[in-house]
Amino acid sequence: MTEQGREAEGYDFQTIQDRWLPVWDELKPFEVTDEVSDRPKKYVLDMFPYPSGDLHMGHAEAFCFGDVLARYWRGQGYDVLHPIGWDSFGLPAENAAIKRGVDPRDWTYSNIDQQKASFRLYAPSFDWSRVLHTSDPEYYKWNQWIFLKMYEKGLAYRKASWVNWDPVDQTVLANEQVLADGTSERSGAIVVKKKLTQWYFRITDYADRLLDDLDQLEGRWPAKVLNMQRNWIGRSRGAEVEFQIEGRDESVPVFTTRPDTLHGATFMVVAPDSDLAAELVEDASDEVREAFQSYLAQAQKQTEIERQSSEREKTGVFLNRFAINPVNGERIQVWAADYVLADYGHGAIMAVPAHDQRDLDFALKFDLPVQVVVDVRDEDGAALENPAVSGVATSGAGVMINSGELDGLGKTEAIAKAIEVLEARGTGRKTTTYRLRDWLISRQRYWGTPIPILHNENGDMRPVDEASLPVELPSSEGLDLKPKGSSPLGAATEWSTVTDEATGETWKRDPDTMDTFVDSSWYYLRFMASNDPTQPFDPAAAKKWGPIDQYVGGVEHAILHLLYSRFITKVMNDLGYVDFDEPFMDMLNQGMVLLDGAKMSKSKGNLVEFASELSAHGADALRVTLAFAGPPEDDIDWADVSVQGSAKFLARAWRIADDIEHSGANAAADFATGDQGLRCATHHLLADAPSLIESYKFNVVVARLMEQVNVTRKAIDSGCGVGDPAVRESAEAVSLILSLFAPYAAEDMWAKLGHEPTVALQTWPTADPALLVENEVTLVVQVDKKVRDRLTLPASVTEAEAEAAALASAAVQAAIGDREIVKVVVRVPKIVSIVTKPAS
Repeated sequence: MTEQGREAEGYDFQTIQDRWLPVWDELKPFEVTDEVSDRPKKYVLDMFPYPSGDLHMGHAEAFCFGDVLARYWRGQGYDVLHPIGWDSFGLPAENAAIKRGVDPRDWTYSNIDQQKASFRLYAPSFDWSRVLHTSDPEYYKWNQWIFLKMYEKGLAYRKASWVNWDPVDQTVLANEQVLADGTSERSGAIVVKKKLTQWYFRITDYADRLLDDLDQLEGRWPAKVLNMQRNWIGRSRGAEVEFQIEGRDESVPVFTTRPDTLHGATFMVVAPDSDLAAELVEDASDEVREAFQSYLAQAQKQTEIERQSSEREKTGVFLNRFAINPVNGERIQVWAADYVLADYGHGAIMAVPAHDQRDLDFALKFDLPVQVVVDVRDEDGAALENPAVSGVATSGAGVMINSGELDGLGKTEAIAKAIEVLEARGTGRKTTTYRLRDWLISRQRYWGTPIPILHNENGDMRPVDEASLPVELPSSEGLDLKPKGSSPLGAATEWSTVTDEATGETWKRDPDTMDTFVDSSWYYLRFMASNDPTQPFDPAAAKKWGPIDQYVGGVEHAILHLLYSRFITKVMNDLGYVDFDEPFMDMLNQGMVLLDGAKMSKSKGNLVEFASELSAHGADALRVTLAFAGPPEDDIDWADVSVQGSAKFLARAWRIADDIEHSGANAAADFATGDQGLRCATHHLLADAPSLIESYKFNVVVARLMEQVNVTRKAIDSGCGVGDPAVRESAEAVSLILSLFAPYAAEDMWAKLGHEPTVALQTWPTADPALLVENEVTLVVQVDKKVRDRLTLPASVTEAEAEAAALASAAVQAAIGDREIVKVVVRVPKIVSIVTKPAS
């Protein structure tokens, strides 16, 4: 029998899984209490899954990494909260249920059962006593409670506005749910604009805090995620300038980051889908109104991305109205053009064509004035060609010209002076705007949290009494759930009609449901009281566990979910429910699992099924493969990995415990004897593993485990004896660290070594500093930048000794030959570099 065959003999992952699953079920080793203890705490959380089917390879990767960290911190002596739940409301489940003609509840909870069974087999160290499902009334009751608290604080409000409309799913979308190409992240349909009355959370009230507090997450969140958050919030500082439009009593505020260029504003542009544009054509001629309505219909067919594209030819309609430039009194035309968006500022801009390319393109198309007000020069100091002639706007910094009291000033001084002039005249003020818009939370679908607001026939609103929560979803029986533009709940007459017992007045429930990002914005808090019907979370438990120390999940949630969670956390902090205002202190984003370089897809036939891999190779081999494949943030191509290789390594590690005397665990003193080389290797592993794990270098730790197994096997096979305490010490260290990646094999090893379960709760031993001292070093010798030899020398070697040893090397002498040595550079304990030249 080959060595590999001998080591694999007896190793059967199925038998080992069957042995330990029921033991762990009985012991419940990962349940923790909310009581304060002397042990430090770690709250490790994985972004909870959506129950669209069974777990997939992306889940396998993400939950592997989160579990490695949770198990590691337990080994370092921490109380670790590592819970699991399901993000179980939402459109995918509802659409899947409609397609199959089943109740969304049945579809959702059957998928949860399936995923739960797969999780159990995969063996993540969850506290199963805290499971939650966001579609349970016991959970969404507290969604409604949060809504009411927001409503009381003035942070939840209802208004009519242009919204993003998904024509396939027939529901509105938040700005964050529209992809860069203008399509819905849900259905993939081109998103259109539609005017509706909807519910919003006033997240813009927190824009500065959401932006500024990112500074405390530097170095703890991926830089890419921090930049995405900053860009989405998009703070811009400048001035709000009041433009008077002839025939209109109220002035129009226009935001600009360059108030210094006001003398160059030669026309005004309003968004065709803005309320202002509609108002300006109310009294216009039939010809102007017809032209505007035709243009508006055309603009509404375009996505925001298309409208703002610099490649598109500019289009627009003159509204036959004029505004007054507030700094020079000039009369300027007012146009409607689709390159301006209704939700940017007040839906109107001042156009400075000489110094903005989009404005210049528009001005040249419609023969509008171009006035240069910034003298921009090239590297040689020559003035740039007039944009009206060149067709290229001059957007760089320069000296102000043609700008009255601003002439001669540089950009920074001119902006400050312009704001000072505006404020003195009462025609403008210093201000800040944001790209961020309030969070639109209404959804016109069934499978979500009912909004706890009542309406009467007079248009009045009132919140549902807190004591009446939850407002439960009615049964879907008899309701048409197919997307049709209005919520199915409006047709649930008995459910929607509420009679006030005191007054006899009839009220109607709000027919919309909440965006499911509300559910996930605070779920981490619910884990602190998941079984408590009296409160959404326990403030004392939140004080113990919060905030989350380690969050693990995909970068696709870098904007929506993380931004909303940060917002809700800050609101809860302001209301006094939690004593922290950032929810996630450290963030790990895993890469994707690909196949042959492409994203896996059932429809494309390139799918690797989690269930089949689990069945074929076992949980341990799957977990080791994912951890060993590369840095967690990198994509993994399943075609390039070897699950079979991981299984062989596990069999080799597992076999070590069989080759040790099973007389029970040795006393610590016993470890002072035995193979000192093996002991040094063991303690180097114990010393290095923590920093590697904390820096997410899981693949390096697995590689080091493989090395340790090899040196331990060599020690055993060399005849040092299965009773050598150094061998046992190494086997125990392997078992402890291996338990992060392969809990079944590690538990089996631990038991063979004479210990009670479970290895996952054992505190790691501390490396002995005396065994970390290197007795020997490897010195690299180069001749003319080429490595010619590697010498093993005492760690105490001096420069002179190192040089002498290098020059005495036969390989080095052969490389030098009859050449003349010019210089010898010695850097102990790493390198000796010899430089030569031809002999003279």
